[in-house]
Amino acid sequence: MRIHNLCLAWNWEYDDDFIMLLQEAFDKRGLSLLQAALHNVNDITTALKNNDYGFNVFWNRASGSDAEFRDLVHWVGAHGVHCINSHDNTILACDKAIMHYILINAGIHTPYTTILPPYDKHPVISPPDLTPIKTNFIIKPAYGGGGEGVVMNASTFDEINEARKEYPADRYLVQANISPININGRPAWFRVIYCTGQTYPCWWNPETHVYKPVTPGEEIKYNLNVLRTIITTIANLTNLDIMSTEIAYTADEQFVVIDYVNDEIDLRLQSRAMDGVPDEIVRDVVDRVAALVATYR
Repeated sequence: MRIHNLCLAWNWEYDDDFIMLLQEAFDKRGLSLLQAALHNVNDITTALKNNDYGFNVFWNRASGSDAEFRDLVHWVGAHGVHCINSHDNTILACDKAIMHYILINAGIHTPYTTILPPYDKHPVISPPDLTPIKTNFIIKPAYGGGGEGVVMNASTFDEINEARKEYPADRYLVQANISPININGRPAWFRVIYCTGQTYPCWWNPETHVYKPVTPGEEIKYNLNVLRTIITTIANLTNLDIMSTEIAYTADEQFVVIDYVNDEIDLRLQSRAMDGVPDEIVRDVVDRVAALVATYR
């Protein structure tokens, strides 16, 4: 049986550059990387069941969007393989309704939110009190990412009812829109990445989605070290190894967490895509992942 150090399940074509860097980091440490992609995941799963393959660590960047990987995930769960972002932790962290209450209880600011039951269980509901949310609110399903099912700038109860029908088994969040202040000509909106104890705060324009790392000077001048504290707290609450979150700084001097947890974070290189992650951050992330995997030799 051949034992690999890491099995990476992936299915996004834009992961190519990130995986190339990960392979380089593994090669430097003498680690082996097994890639489970759409073209070979069934063969790999069969080989695992036949004891032809094995691996020490599993990183799932695919099964949330592709059922082809479910058998592989089930095999991993049944064999006690260590996981980067374990399945159970990911399921919890990606439930926005649950995370909303977890963050509030931890003292982290979130948008004012009303949580509604699934449409298939409660098709008829009373209109929620939207007075604190005012107008132009956001409607989003508790699960899912990438903007799927999200309605921006909603203003009526009818829009809420229609949105609930798109994913009828899911709870829905109705949230107040958050407006950041401007700092030095930029919206005070941030995307912060966390990886195995390291944090990477970035300015992140909500319109263009362009990242720019927060400099040490900016962190001191504008008290942005709070961004590191917030994401570290979220990582500890969710027990995730790698994740990102969005945070806005508002006129009432609050850092408000907007998009609670992204676990399959976008790792496209900024040198290849305008809205990708700065290359130096991706390189550091893959190096830290390699270092983590090396502890499970």
